Amino acid sequence: MNDFIKILDKNGLVFAFLVVGVIMYVSYFISKKLTKSKIPGAAIAISVGLLIAYFGGEKGVASLPAFSGMALLGGSMLRDFSIVSTALGASFHEIKKTGWVGFLVLVLGTVVAFFVGGSIGYVMGYGDAKSFATIGAGACTFIVGPVTGAALGASSDVIAISIAIGVIKSIMVTIATPFVAKKLGIDNPQTAMVFGGLVGSTSGVSAGLAATDVKLVPYGALTATFHTAMGCLLCPSILYFLVQLFLP
Repeated sequence: MNDFIKILDKNGLVFAFLVVGVIMYVSYFISKKLTKSKIPGAAIAISVGLLIAYFGGEKGVASLPAFSGMALLGGSMLRDFSIVSTALGASFHEIKKTGWVGFLVLVLGTVVAFFVGGSIGYVMGYGDAKSFATIGAGACTFIVGPVTGAALGASSDVIAISIAIGVIKSIMVTIATPFVAKKLGIDNPQTAMVFGGLVGSTSGVSAGLAATDVKLVPYGALTATFHTAMGCLLCPSILYFLVQLFLP
């Protein structure tokens, strides 16, 4: 058994891909057979991942020798590569059609998510400007939260809450998108881009649109990625300074 663990440790990244692949396969199987695809497989996979992380201890499952490859697979390098790769297949001609509306929804989606999330944190008892801004940034995406928290010097528990609220949002978007897509008219590249920019959460938008129409994924993911960039730009600067005018 020790020799087997050593082999897994030396080939950690390969084994990490295998584990994630198995989780994704089982999740999509459950989605198709038990929920008739009403709950996207990605949402189930994310939930399984959160459950594994909960029992993984302070440093997660990557602290176990056999799962050491998870540290690299879940690191910032491959995360950012995955986010950028979601734009593959998008037509620049279709992107241009969105025009100034795409930029407007990016700003609007960021500002609304920021203040809604920050208000939730305020009600929870986090009334200082740093905590408000960090939790509000987490409501944009679970990437913007820790980026903002690190920039402002927020406490670790506040940063953890910002990540949690971002993950919850991602799961909600993943599950809700297939149900609301038809009612909202999300059936073409332009509306998918508006949806992605307004909602944010690249993982949630990508998974939700994949369950709706896989051809729309690159467009929604593209503006959702810009939503993350917009949040990283506005939350620790302009929006934080606005919050400081009202909170200590």
